[in-house]
Amino acid sequence: MAEPSFPELSMPDAYRLTLPERRRPIVILGAGGIVRDAHLPAYAKAGFEVASLTTWAPHRSRAEELAAAYGIHEVFTEVSDAVAAAPADAVFDIAQMPDQFAASLEALPDGAGVLIQKPFGQDLHEARALLAICERKGLVAAVNTQLRFAPYIAAVRQLLASGAIGELYDLEVGVTVRTPWELFPQVLGLDRLEINMHSVHYLDLIRSFLGDPDAVSAVTERRPGSGHANSRSVVLMRYRNRSLRVVVSTNHDHHFGPAHEQSFIKWEGTRGAARVQMGLNMNYPSGGPDSAEFQLDTEAHRGWQPLPFAGSWFPDGFVGSMSVLQRYLERSIDELPTRASDVYRTMAVIDAAYASAETEGIAPAYEP
Repeated sequence: MAEPSFPELSMPDAYRLTLPERRRPIVILGAGGIVRDAHLPAYAKAGFEVASLTTWAPHRSRAEELAAAYGIHEVFTEVSDAVAAAPADAVFDIAQMPDQFAASLEALPDGAGVLIQKPFGQDLHEARALLAICERKGLVAAVNTQLRFAPYIAAVRQLLASGAIGELYDLEVGVTVRTPWELFPQVLGLDRLEINMHSVHYLDLIRSFLGDPDAVSAVTERRPGSGHANSRSVVLMRYRNRSLRVVVSTNHDHHFGPAHEQSFIKWEGTRGAARVQMGLNMNYPSGGPDSAEFQLDTEAHRGWQPLPFAGSWFPDGFVGSMSVLQRYLERSIDELPTRASDVYRTMAVIDAAYASAETEGIAPAYEP
């Protein structure tokens, strides 16, 4: 009798960390911290040409310094000017805040290839409107959910697809760190912070392994006395036809030093387990060490063994998310897993999590 088929037992070619056969020039709409820390280092590492940066007029001098450091010849203060000057085969990279996405998408040529920063809008209503723009304009639109392409995730994905650890029955994400939100002043006034801006990575990643959950339950809270929105969350994703426990637990308010910090993803299956440490979250932005390990039931006497990988989430995950879009555009792969219509479903999970948190659960029947 054939074993049942589960999504995590497949390894789509789109998730193999392969560069496009021909690299297209990139027009980046944005020039903020994420461009400096991740996009530009990633594209330089992969040999992608960046044709231009676009920034707000008051920040032009800072953007020009960044451009000079990476050999970028054009800096614009208007999206329309960047689009007009774009090479004919350019891919657009929207590295802005979500409230700017709609205007930037509208400015793009119909049919253009575009990579959009996560989250795909601040809520499902915004995501729906953004998806409608992409579809009306015929854009080949992907969302930069780049944790899917972190090298240690690729290594685990291949391990799971081989069947080595069997059928998954537990997938857990645990993050207990002190996140310096003050480094990102643009997020401090958001109504939705932690799940939208951070746990979106994990909810999206889980979907990439297991598919869409049937239901979502969540608690998300802010730190007393803080000037920002929610910064601690627990999200449960329910898969009704499988014996699965799937949980994302985050605490960004742990300011008691590194001794008990943690930042991990763990997969447990009927034949073994795998675990990665995401060093980036620890002592951010300097980060700590990454690691990937696995253990097989048939080799339990060996204990946990290292799972080889090369690179890290930043910047290598950004190489992967841009590469998969360009590979799809050149038709060397026939699937775009991070397409806007797919990541829209991640936004549906996020919206369900916030809706669940607002219901505050079921009150126990304490009285006899």
